Amino acid sequence: MVLRITTWNVNGIRLVMADLMIPSIDRSRCLYVKAMFDILEADIVVMQETKIQRKDLQDDMVLVPGWDCYFSLPKYKKGYSGVAIYTRQSVCAPIRAEEGIAGVLCPPNSSISYVDLPEDAQIGGYPSYSQLSRFPVDAATLDSEGRCVILEFPAFVLIGVYSPANRDETRDDFRLGFINAFDARVRNLIAQGKRVILTGDLNISREEIDTANAEETMRKHGLGGEEYASTPARRLFNQFVLGGKVFGMRDEGREKPVMWDICRGFHEGRRGMFTCWEQKINARPGNFGSRIDYVLCSETMKDWFCESNIQEGLMGSDHCPVYAVIKDKVKVDDNDVSIQDLVNPKGVFVNGKRVKEYSTKRIPALSGKLIPEFDRRRNIRDMFTRKPLTPSVQPLEATTTAEGDNHIHKASVTEEVISTTTNKSNSAVEPSSSAPAPANPVSPKVISTGRPSSTTKTAGAKRASDTATTRSLKRSKSGPASAASVGSGKGQQSLKGFFKAKLPTLDGDNASEPEPDHGLPLTGSKGSPRPGALGDVAATLTRGENAPSHSPTATHSAADEDDIGKPTTTSVSQPVPISPARTSHAARESEDVIDPIVSKESWSQLFSKPAAPRCEGHNEPCISLTTKKPGVNCGRVFWICPRPVGPTGNKKNGTQWRCETFIWSSQWNGGVS
Repeated sequence: MVLRITTWNVNGIRLVMADLMIPSIDRSRCLYVKAMFDILEADIVVMQETKIQRKDLQDDMVLVPGWDCYFSLPKYKKGYSGVAIYTRQSVCAPIRAEEGIAGVLCPPNSSISYVDLPEDAQIGGYPSYSQLSRFPVDAATLDSEGRCVILEFPAFVLIGVYSPANRDETRDDFRLGFINAFDARVRNLIAQGKRVILTGDLNISREEIDTANAEETMRKHGLGGEEYASTPARRLFNQFVLGGKVFGMRDEGREKPVMWDICRGFHEGRRGMFTCWEQKINARPGNFGSRIDYVLCSETMKDWFCESNIQEGLMGSDHCPVYAVIKDKVKVDDNDVSIQDLVNPKGVFVNGKRVKEYSTKRIPALSGKLIPEFDRRRNIRDMFTRKPLTPSVQPLEATTTAEGDNHIHKASVTEEVISTTTNKSNSAVEPSSSAPAPANPVSPKVISTGRPSSTTKTAGAKRASDTATTRSLKRSKSGPASAASVGSGKGQQSLKGFFKAKLPTLDGDNASEPEPDHGLPLTGSKGSPRPGALGDVAATLTRGENAPSHSPTATHSAADEDDIGKPTTTSVSQPVPISPARTSHAARESEDVIDPIVSKESWSQLFSKPAAPRCEGHNEPCISLTTKKPGVNCGRVFWICPRPVGPTGNKKNGTQWRCETFIWSSQWNGGVS
């Protein structure tokens, strides 16, 4: 049985697990993850850029049936980078596990760093101070971002890394320091006689053949072939691998390459073997990418591998998996040995057959299954036997005890709810101008228990009754303001209404209209009618706005005349002279008719996005992107052709790939001339 090792930058472990879930499996999310590993057909899966924190770990990430897992999570930058290694229990089991490339971190539940552990408890090969001092980044900083997990098997040491990307110059020292650290660690392990497999996203393309935009990069920066291969990170990597292009003298301590590029070794000269594509420009369909994910092995293991390739058809991330397969039988000291015997603790497999069952007592302390949140929960049935905490409704009882009386009277919450609901219903049907509430509200009904009912009502029922009465009183507060609000409609009906001064409206119950310029009451200070007030009323009624032809409220009653002191009865039908200014005001108001369709269009034009322009080469709607590059245009939005970039990366009209259309968003008005 062969051993397959797969590396994959998942760009968020939660996203890739969701993309690869199989709907036919409905028993547990943990089985979804197991199905994802079955799709990969791997025995060891090394993931980079998990982008999770300790609190984000879930059962489906840790308690995967038949798999062990080991995590390295960032210490400070939350939801950033991260490396995880999954191993299939039925095939392999590591004997040691560590986090970090420099060995300065501590194992779980320990205050002693890996480098200070006894030799039989450490993996070894830690970079020395002189090796790390080549770049001004200390070891603790290098291991603080969750970029490395190391597993040791009897046959080899597996190092899973996520190297920093070349984003900007502020991270150059950290990036070169990390590359220098894993270079020193691998060389030290090989010097100790151990075999090493280094795998992961190294964020380095070896040569021009390994990236689609090599020519454009060299032209942009004015570099030649030698200068391109001699950039700091690429020069370090080329001195690390066999066959790397190194110009000039090699660096001290790197006189000899130590690792073999397995995938390139099986596909020499193959072009377009890319593992990463930029999503922003949709570069994957046209295969405009780079090869920055590797599976490397020490030179002494070259003959162990029988196959290696990329899985460019597996989606879910901006990277694709890269795998390498170790033969069933390998040469060790001129003897053919089963690979299962070499990737498990001694005595577990003999001649490729298991003789000892898997035991959790053998797993290293770094295992995710030993994290306190997941420890002692290794059986998947636990997820189904645990009952969720659901709120249970139980009748609560309020007890009132009278002094000297041994009788206890109970009133259930059910009766309180019924009483409260009844009070609410009664208050809801009361008119807006309701009479004051009775002084003694009806108490809730209490179920008779066969005891005298002359005692006081329970405290709970009293509170419910008081609450219902209070709410009833609050609802019954209705006056002219509330009536006006009901008759005024839906408030602001158009966008123009926000900028227009509010005009006085005619109330259905009150025919008086305040003076627009003063806002004075209808009557004077001594109860006499204000001059001109009744004229305003008549003017409003003659406009015919929301007023019936025969309205009893339009004419003052005799009682009102007595209250005022002077009879000033005015009929609606009586003509009242109207000033020219008031006539023009009425005309303007009649013309200000609110059209709901026009109002809707006004709001839509204000908040809707402009229509996308169409590209020149294909007449298809363009897509909008935002400039991220620092400079004067940073943050500006632009339109480009929606099609993917072609294999060459060049944009030309008349092809099936992206055309030359480019429009700044500020220069596009949505097609309105």
